[in-house]
Amino acid sequence: MIVEYLANMILSAVSFFGYFGVFILMAMESMIFPIPSEVVMPFAGFLIYSGKFTFLGVLIASSLGSLFGSLISYYMGKYLGRPIVIKYGKYFLLNKHHLELTERFFAIFGERAVLVSRFIPVVRHIISIPAGIAEMKLKKFSIYTLIGATIWNMVLAFLGFKLGENWDMIHSLSTELDFAIILILVFTILYFIIKRLRNKR
Repeated sequence: MIVEYLANMILSAVSFFGYFGVFILMAMESMIFPIPSEVVMPFAGFLIYSGKFTFLGVLIASSLGSLFGSLISYYMGKYLGRPIVIKYGKYFLLNKHHLELTERFFAIFGERAVLVSRFIPVVRHIISIPAGIAEMKLKKFSIYTLIGATIWNMVLAFLGFKLGENWDMIHSLSTELDFAIILILVFTILYFIIKRLRNKR
């Protein structure tokens, strides 16, 4: 019921505010708000399909929105720390476990986690906070965020464009999509680890 209400709110916002709606929603998605990019971006892709949006407009609005929201979270982490998520995260369907998972992810992959996390559910909503706590260089943080967010956003928008009026299939299959992406990332990471170990020999 809540998910359906949220999805309808997202569609209404994008339909009414246009590119600015995409910007705001993707900014919220990059913070701790439970805004699913799997709804926002495929719908934007459908609007490209129907001639109301352009790929360039969607790319600029979504990428800048993701960067803007991520920068807010970055500074929240830098100046307010993890207590902000622990105290208020429950109101946005996030909890201490989600934060700890993201912190471990950042600890393992370092600054590259900011780039990789854009493709991983839950982690992508919070990764900017550990980056801020670690005082990651702002320029590198912004570049990694922009690259990762742009790729993820435009893949979803392209899928929405190709599916046309059936764009909402992506949202209904979002769990399977996330699982497939995680598997690809795991195998990619294992490949590079094995390759590095062989090179050392």
